[in-house]
Amino acid sequence: MSYNYVLLIERISLLPIIYTNIVAAIIFWAAYLIWLIPEMVGGSRQNAKTLRKEASVQDRGSQATLLALLWVGIGLNFLFAGLLQGAAITWHRTAIFIIGVVLILSGVALRWYAIQVLGHYFTRDVAVSSDQQVIQSGPYRFIRHPAYSGTLLTMLGIGLATTNWASLIAIIICTLVGHLYRISVEEKALSRTIGQPYVEYMQHTRRLIPFVL
Repeated sequence: MSYNYVLLIERISLLPIIYTNIVAAIIFWAAYLIWLIPEMVGGSRQNAKTLRKEASVQDRGSQATLLALLWVGIGLNFLFAGLLQGAAITWHRTAIFIIGVVLILSGVALRWYAIQVLGHYFTRDVAVSSDQQVIQSGPYRFIRHPAYSGTLLTMLGIGLATTNWASLIAIIICTLVGHLYRISVEEKALSRTIGQPYVEYMQHTRRLIPFVL
């Protein structure tokens, strides 16, 4: 057995199992599409122009920034997983892959549950109205932006499922930066419009992770 052949086998073994195992690939891409398809449909329908014509749009480019960074993170995730085998996660790869898929689906469930609780106030662009109420039911009892937490959980799952440290770091950093800018724009708009009720709500809740962030 030649050295080059052995080296090739070692490199293949460090690729994500979704690149080398058909069953894992089917499972992963099914979970990925469960996230992606509703997002694409929602992106075309859940905007202030359609759902909240009375609202004032104060987006400040946050929607475009968030989407751009999200897709950059996803792209780097898959690119690094294929090119940077030295950063591969080699510890219990199958278990980490399974955890990743579970997190993808858990993030989708949390996001759409939060959207349902928020009801007609939810739009993809930042929009506020003078009669807007502070929602504090469901996941909003614990965090201010559970729909964004769901997306972060899904991206964490995608990063773990590709079992590569560089991929995981890239997708989390891009997603987090995009969401933090979006949250900053959104909270300023809500604080200006709703006033003290929202300021008080901010004082006893975290943005994304209960008791942490």
